[in-house]
Amino acid sequence: MAHFNVITKGGDKGTTSLANGERIAKDDRVVELYGTIDECQAALGMARAFCEEEKTAQDIYFIEDYLFGAMAYYAKCDYPAPDPAIMENMAARVTESLPEGGMTFVRPGDSRCGSALHLARTIARRAERIATPLFREGKLEEKGYQFLNRLSDVIYLLSLKVDADAKK
Repeated sequence: MAHFNVITKGGDKGTTSLANGERIAKDDRVVELYGTIDECQAALGMARAFCEEEKTAQDIYFIEDYLFGAMAYYAKCDYPAPDPAIMENMAARVTESLPEGGMTFVRPGDSRCGSALHLARTIARRAERIATPLFREGKLEEKGYQFLNRLSDVIYLLSLKVDADAKK
Protein backbone atom coordinates (compact mmCIF):
# COMPACT_ATOMS: atom_id res chain seq x y z
CA MET A 1 0.00 0.00 0.00
CA ALA A 2 1.29 3.45 -0.92
CA HIS A 3 1.98 5.85 1.89
CA PHE A 4 1.46 9.56 1.71
CA ASN A 5 1.59 12.34 4.23
CA VAL A 6 -1.77 13.85 5.10
CA ILE A 7 -0.20 16.06 7.76
CA THR A 8 1.46 18.97 5.95
CA LYS A 9 1.36 21.58 8.75
CA GLY A 10 0.70 24.18 6.01
CA GLY A 11 -2.47 25.31 7.71
CA ASP A 12 -1.11 25.53 11.22
CA LYS A 13 -1.27 29.33 11.15
CA GLY A 14 -4.89 29.51 9.99
CA THR A 15 -4.37 29.77 6.25
CA THR A 16 -4.81 27.42 3.33
CA SER A 17 -3.79 27.38 -0.31
CA LEU A 18 -6.22 27.84 -3.14
CA ALA A 19 -5.67 25.88 -6.34
CA ASN A 20 -3.94 28.92 -7.88
CA GLY A 21 -1.37 28.92 -5.05
CA GLU A 22 -2.81 31.95 -3.24
CA ARG A 23 -2.87 31.54 0.56
CA ILE A 24 -5.99 32.77 2.28
CA ALA A 25 -7.53 32.51 5.74
CA LYS A 26 -9.32 29.23 6.44
CA ASP A 27 -12.42 31.19 7.40
CA ASP A 28 -12.48 33.17 4.13
CA ARG A 29 -15.86 32.93 2.35
CA VAL A 30 -14.22 31.18 -0.60
CA VAL A 31 -12.99 28.35 1.63
CA GLU A 32 -16.35 28.31 3.40
CA LEU A 33 -18.07 27.97 0.02
CA TYR A 34 -16.13 25.07 -1.41
CA GLY A 35 -16.02 23.38 2.01
CA THR A 36 -19.81 23.58 2.19
CA ILE A 37 -20.09 22.09 -1.30
CA ASP A 38 -17.81 19.31 -0.07
CA GLU A 39 -20.32 18.68 2.75
CA CYS A 40 -23.15 18.63 0.21
CA GLN A 41 -21.25 16.11 -1.88
CA ALA A 42 -20.77 13.87 1.17
CA ALA A 43 -24.50 14.02 1.96
CA LEU A 44 -25.23 13.12 -1.67
CA GLY A 45 -22.93 10.12 -1.30
CA MET A 46 -24.91 9.02 1.73
CA ALA A 47 -28.15 9.44 -0.25
CA ARG A 48 -26.75 7.35 -3.09
CA ALA A 49 -25.70 4.63 -0.63
CA PHE A 50 -29.33 4.47 0.56
CA CYS A 51 -30.87 4.76 -2.90
CA GLU A 52 -32.72 1.70 -4.15
CA GLU A 53 -33.62 2.94 -7.65
CA GLU A 54 -30.76 2.68 -10.17
CA LYS A 55 -31.59 5.72 -12.35
CA THR A 56 -31.91 7.98 -9.32
CA ALA A 57 -28.63 6.61 -7.92
CA GLN A 58 -27.01 7.44 -11.27
CA ASP A 59 -28.42 10.98 -11.13
CA ILE A 60 -27.06 11.44 -7.62
CA TYR A 61 -23.67 10.08 -8.72
CA PHE A 62 -23.65 12.51 -11.66
CA ILE A 63 -24.23 15.46 -9.31
CA GLU A 64 -21.54 14.21 -6.92
CA ASP A 65 -19.10 13.96 -9.81
CA TYR A 66 -20.06 17.38 -11.21
CA LEU A 67 -19.44 18.94 -7.81
CA PHE A 68 -15.73 18.06 -8.07
CA GLY A 69 -15.45 20.52 -10.95
CA ALA A 70 -17.61 23.07 -9.15
CA MET A 71 -15.34 22.93 -6.10
CA ALA A 72 -12.32 23.34 -8.38
CA TYR A 73 -13.89 26.48 -9.88
CA TYR A 74 -14.75 27.96 -6.49
CA ALA A 75 -11.24 27.11 -5.19
CA LYS A 76 -9.75 29.23 -8.01
CA CYS A 77 -8.52 26.32 -10.08
CA ASP A 78 -8.29 26.96 -13.82
CA TYR A 79 -11.70 25.37 -14.30
CA PRO A 80 -14.87 26.73 -15.94
CA ALA A 81 -17.81 27.91 -13.86
CA PRO A 82 -20.35 25.16 -13.26
CA ASP A 83 -23.20 25.36 -15.75
CA PRO A 84 -26.69 25.92 -14.28
CA ALA A 85 -28.21 24.44 -17.47
CA ILE A 86 -26.86 21.02 -16.44
CA MET A 87 -29.04 21.14 -13.33
CA GLU A 88 -31.98 22.70 -15.22
CA ASN A 89 -32.00 19.79 -17.67
CA MET A 90 -31.93 17.24 -14.88
CA ALA A 91 -34.66 19.12 -13.00
CA ALA A 92 -36.93 19.06 -16.05
CA ARG A 93 -36.43 15.32 -16.49
CA VAL A 94 -37.00 14.53 -12.81
CA THR A 95 -40.08 16.79 -12.68
CA GLU A 96 -41.67 14.73 -15.48
CA SER A 97 -41.36 11.61 -13.33
CA LEU A 98 -43.09 13.12 -10.27
CA PRO A 99 -46.70 12.31 -9.48
CA GLU A 100 -49.26 15.09 -9.89
CA GLY A 101 -49.00 17.62 -7.10
CA GLY A 102 -45.42 16.53 -6.41
CA MET A 103 -44.17 20.02 -5.53
CA THR A 104 -44.90 20.59 -1.88
CA PHE A 105 -43.41 21.41 1.46
CA VAL A 106 -42.23 18.21 3.05
CA ARG A 107 -41.11 16.83 6.34
CA PRO A 108 -37.96 14.76 5.66
CA GLY A 109 -38.08 11.20 6.88
CA ASP A 110 -40.21 9.24 4.42
CA SER A 111 -37.15 7.31 3.24
CA ARG A 112 -33.47 7.06 4.14
CA CYS A 113 -32.37 8.21 0.68
CA GLY A 114 -34.88 11.06 0.68
CA SER A 115 -33.76 12.18 4.12
CA ALA A 116 -30.12 12.25 3.02
CA LEU A 117 -31.15 14.21 -0.09
CA HIS A 118 -32.96 16.74 2.10
CA LEU A 119 -29.77 17.09 4.15
CA ALA A 120 -27.80 17.65 0.92
CA ARG A 121 -30.41 20.21 -0.22
CA THR A 122 -30.11 22.25 2.96
CA ILE A 123 -26.32 22.18 2.69
CA ALA A 124 -26.56 23.35 -0.94
CA ARG A 125 -28.81 26.20 0.22
CA ARG A 126 -26.19 27.17 2.81
CA ALA A 127 -23.54 27.19 0.07
CA GLU A 128 -25.74 29.58 -1.90
CA ARG A 129 -26.08 31.89 1.11
CA ILE A 130 -22.30 31.86 1.55
CA ALA A 131 -21.83 32.62 -2.16
CA THR A 132 -24.25 35.57 -2.20
CA PRO A 133 -21.80 38.22 -0.94
CA LEU A 134 -19.07 36.79 -3.20
CA PHE A 135 -21.41 37.20 -6.17
CA ARG A 136 -22.43 40.73 -5.14
CA GLU A 137 -18.74 41.66 -4.85
CA GLY A 138 -18.04 40.35 -8.36
CA LYS A 139 -15.92 37.43 -7.12
CA LEU A 140 -18.14 34.79 -8.76
CA GLU A 141 -19.41 34.62 -12.31
CA GLU A 142 -23.18 34.75 -12.64
CA LYS A 143 -23.22 31.16 -13.96
CA GLY A 144 -21.26 29.97 -10.93
CA TYR A 145 -23.77 31.62 -8.62
CA GLN A 146 -26.87 30.46 -10.50
CA PHE A 147 -25.56 26.90 -10.43
CA LEU A 148 -25.88 26.82 -6.64
CA ASN A 149 -29.54 27.82 -6.82
CA ARG A 150 -30.26 25.14 -9.43
CA LEU A 151 -28.30 22.57 -7.40
CA SER A 152 -30.62 22.85 -4.39
CA ASP A 153 -33.65 22.76 -6.74
CA VAL A 154 -32.64 19.50 -8.42
CA ILE A 155 -31.74 17.86 -5.11
CA TYR A 156 -35.18 18.84 -3.80
CA LEU A 157 -36.85 17.30 -6.86
CA LEU A 158 -34.84 14.10 -6.45
CA SER A 159 -35.93 13.91 -2.80
CA LEU A 160 -39.57 14.24 -3.83
CA LYS A 161 -39.13 11.48 -6.40
CA VAL A 162 -37.40 9.14 -3.96
CA ASP A 163 -40.01 9.73 -1.27
CA ALA A 164 -42.89 9.26 -3.73
CA ASP A 165 -41.30 6.00 -4.93
CA ALA A 166 -40.96 4.83 -1.30
CA LYS A 167 -44.71 5.31 -0.76
CA LYS A 168 -45.67 3.05 -3.71
